[in-house]
Amino acid sequence: MGNLPYLRVIYAFTLIILMGCKEVAPKKGEIIKSKQEVLVKETEVVSKPAERVPPLRVLADTTFVRLADYSNDFMYDLRYATTNNFLKSKVYDCPECYTRVKTAKALLIANEELIKKGFKIKFFDCYRPNSVQYKMWAIVPNPQYVANPVKGSIHNKGGAVDITLATLDGRELDMGTDFDFFGKRAYHDNYDLPKVILDNRKLLKETMESHGFWSIRTEWWHYNLSAATNDKVANFKWECTD
Repeated sequence: MGNLPYLRVIYAFTLIILMGCKEVAPKKGEIIKSKQEVLVKETEVVSKPAERVPPLRVLADTTFVRLADYSNDFMYDLRYATTNNFLKSKVYDCPECYTRVKTAKALLIANEELIKKGFKIKFFDCYRPNSVQYKMWAIVPNPQYVANPVKGSIHNKGGAVDITLATLDGRELDMGTDFDFFGKRAYHDNYDLPKVILDNRKLLKETMESHGFWSIRTEWWHYNLSAATNDKVANFKWECTD
């Protein structure tokens, strides 16, 4: 009986250690869940991409990717897959928006910034196979409107996009003209326009330029990624799923 107080102290101390371990030890499944959360953070860019699509970080910058596989936050009105364009002719077999990986990365970040302000990017044209450039040249062989396919354009390199801005509920902002309007009203340096139009163009231009793009003076919708200027002209063609 003389050892009873001593045994009680040891018992109490053991209980404290066991309880502490119980509180610190993860519950069954918690470690697996934690790893899944890390994977999501590593692959997620803006919104949930398509399943089984490799994250952009593991792809070479010159790889062609489909933007819709990496974000649900863009809008599309790919005009050259319709007859609603200045050519009055459909030159794409089906509408898709592809770019090089480095262009996609810049677009995703730019769009994320715009979403915080209540807007998002809407695409009229993205990567354009060089064979399509030849089709366009055959219809309008004028370098003022269509790049000579022999030299190619940055669209053919996967580094150019034709875009506008829309509200998050899909309403296009007023940019003063429609896409592919060839006239002074579409010029960036034409300031003889209502303030709301100038403000909309300024938002688009400043956002794109802050993420590595540069514009063409005569086309408010056209943006080239500086890092893609020296890339090779490509003729990669996507498959039509329909």
